[in-house]
Amino acid sequence: MRKLIVLALVGLGAQLVDGSLGMGYGVTSSTLLVLAGLTPAAASASVHFSELGTNLASGVAHWRLGNVDWRVVGRIAGPGAIGAFAGATVLSALSTQAAAPLMAAILAALGLYIIIRFVLGVRPALKKALTFKFLAPLGLFAGFIDASGGGGWGPVATPALLVDGRMEPRKVIGSIDTSEFAVSMSASVGFLVGLGAAGINWGFALALLAGGLVAAPLAAYLVRIAPAHLLGIAVGGLILLTNSRTLLRTYDVSDPARFAVYGAVAALTLFGLRVAAQRVRRTASPAPAVDERASESVGV
Repeated sequence: MRKLIVLALVGLGAQLVDGSLGMGYGVTSSTLLVLAGLTPAAASASVHFSELGTNLASGVAHWRLGNVDWRVVGRIAGPGAIGAFAGATVLSALSTQAAAPLMAAILAALGLYIIIRFVLGVRPALKKALTFKFLAPLGLFAGFIDASGGGGWGPVATPALLVDGRMEPRKVIGSIDTSEFAVSMSASVGFLVGLGAAGINWGFALALLAGGLVAAPLAAYLVRIAPAHLLGIAVGGLILLTNSRTLLRTYDVSDPARFAVYGAVAALTLFGLRVAAQRVRRTASPAPAVDERASESVGV
């Protein structure tokens, strides 16, 4: 019972992060389940079944708050579902650990770029809509990574759309969260085919689901009210930190060096948030009454 309560709290925290930053639920939950003794395939299966409920609740909440671009959802969800089914069936038979360092390096670079771009305030012009030619391969790849790695839909798709720059951050997060329901559904079917119902820990899945359902509405509200620059830098920092950790552990880097890297990433993120917060305050503050003071001086 204690383990189930802990898992419910993990589900709550993971969904709060995932729903407000666009990533984190699958990676966080899968890591804990593997530590609890489940095989990678069983852990990913349990997480994806719990995501059926959390993704649905999160998608509805984002939709009600205007965070969803349905054209993007329609173009990325189908390819994502195909990739997820393939990833689930592959993971049921073999491991994809060899691809982890390469993916982590790519995502860490994207995370760093996102931080720099939002700190500098550089945003590409929102001219053309996102096309199927761009979204379909992205969805296919992100879906495969998500199912085969226990998480990855958000970490792959969210930074790709943020870097592209044609959507504001809250709509990127809302659209990716909403489309993830199709990915989780397809991955769950793939795991049922590959593992069978007996290979899934239903108690763990339900505990994660219970916590996630509580957090979904709050996370959707947070992403709506958070300033775009602050949200973008927070997402970039999370991507950079989590993927730097993967790279450093893969190559067995010493603890002092790892902690130095973590500290540098945290310092960079906090610096970026400070710069962005100052920009938000300057934008929100009313302009000084220059004309009034000038008229007073003229009157004197």
